[in-house]
Amino acid sequence: MESGERELYSVGEVAERLGLHVRTVRNYVRDGRLKAVRIGKQYRISRADFEALTGPSEPETEGSAAAEVPRGRHLEVSSIVQIDSVGPDAASRLSTFVTASAQSARGQAHSLRIQTVYDQERARMKIVILGNAAETADLLNLVDSVLGPGNDLLPSEGWESDRA
Repeated sequence: MESGERELYSVGEVAERLGLHVRTVRNYVRDGRLKAVRIGKQYRISRADFEALTGPSEPETEGSAAAEVPRGRHLEVSSIVQIDSVGPDAASRLSTFVTASAQSARGQAHSLRIQTVYDQERARMKIVILGNAAETADLLNLVDSVLGPGNDLLPSEGWESDRA
């Protein structure tokens, strides 16, 4: 039986068809973005649920436009920004700035999801950004300009001198 005729797909098969990592597909299942049935210790995804995530696969016809995107297709970017040598106050300000920037002037349909983590022992901050490509790029450009030369958000000497 060909894979196009099958009614149930494994997580690995879905990952291969979408060009994603198996772990990403499992996360989609756990997050509820992709419906699946657990059979024994493995998830199985029905063709209908797969198509609900990706849009129905339509055979290409001679008159179809190549630029058309099937309904239901979803593009999401995940980015992790790591900033070293940052003090707790600067990390807090940056976290507030990034979170507020992501929430303001953004469309509800494609809102960004932001998570910030600060490791005080290593003086390291990570910003995790999930969302569509254009809004993620805008936010990354904003972070780059805020952290660039001439900005006082992160002192150039390092934050240890502020603690003395």
